[in-house]
Amino acid sequence: MRDFGYQRAHDVSGAVALLGADPDARFLGGGTNLVDLMKTGVERPARLVDVRELPLHRIEVTEEGGLRIGATVTNSDLAAHPEVRRRYPALTQAVLAGASGQLRNMATVGGNLLQRTRCGYFADVTKPCNKRVPGSGCPAVEGEHRNHAILGASEHCVATHPSDMAVALTAFDAVVSYETAEGPGELPLTEFYLPVGDTPHLETALPAGALITGVTLPPAPVAAHSRYRKVRERASYAFAIGSLAAAMDVQEGVVRDVRLALGAVASRPWRAREAERLLTGGPAGAEAFAAAADAELAAARPLPDNRYKVTLMRNLVVAVLTELAEEAAR
Repeated sequence: MRDFGYQRAHDVSGAVALLGADPDARFLGGGTNLVDLMKTGVERPARLVDVRELPLHRIEVTEEGGLRIGATVTNSDLAAHPEVRRRYPALTQAVLAGASGQLRNMATVGGNLLQRTRCGYFADVTKPCNKRVPGSGCPAVEGEHRNHAILGASEHCVATHPSDMAVALTAFDAVVSYETAEGPGELPLTEFYLPVGDTPHLETALPAGALITGVTLPPAPVAAHSRYRKVRERASYAFAIGSLAAAMDVQEGVVRDVRLALGAVASRPWRAREAERLLTGGPAGAEAFAAAADAELAAARPLPDNRYKVTLMRNLVVAVLTELAEEAAR
């Protein structure tokens, strides 16, 4: 590990200024991902700017009826908050599925959004990786790619985004707030993560030196009828091989509103817009659910060893939407 400096920030403007004064610095939240990457040499910051004590630890109901979540809110506090559990149950479920209690006690909302892929080639500095060293290649395309992307990938990178929380936030149209030296800004989470293209090392649309200050969830009555389902290779805590955040409002057998976001299938949480379009206004039945899933997954370009994900995600969409429809019919 490279030697590094450490400084604790006490206000947002001070944190932004500290990072701006040192281009090799990184913000430190819970450190559950960054510190691991520092140990392996993937991340080599010259300085850590600790933002854990910034006044960004609150969860508040907005005037419109949504929620505003501070960037330093821990995953444990997010999952346990009564308004999150009541208004956006899939978000609570996603956070609880994401890690052990010890990690959730440390990990922050802002840090969770910025966590890096768990691709083995990215984590191994002895291997080429276009995310880590642009232009060096993507050995996963011909190598180990069983858990890699089937949607939105390119020949330059087939890694997936590891966050469970971000999948649920994407389904509910979350907006990320940030602060820079020039002032505040916002990004819809659907635009926060950049497409892979030929620049997989550029992962987010955040301006250089920006500090995430919070996430806002707009009011969404449909979100109260939501579920997060995660498929993993073992029962203990593990990263997903496929996941789904789904919410659906069914009235008299007709889908009035639906939200779908897929996880572990792309470099970012995948909002299933085509499936949503096909389902809205139609019958709430298994045949319609399967047709919508097939339409969304028609864009999939799996590799030889991850073709199973297409079937897995189709079945996951049908199963979860069927559960929500049956729940609405009771």
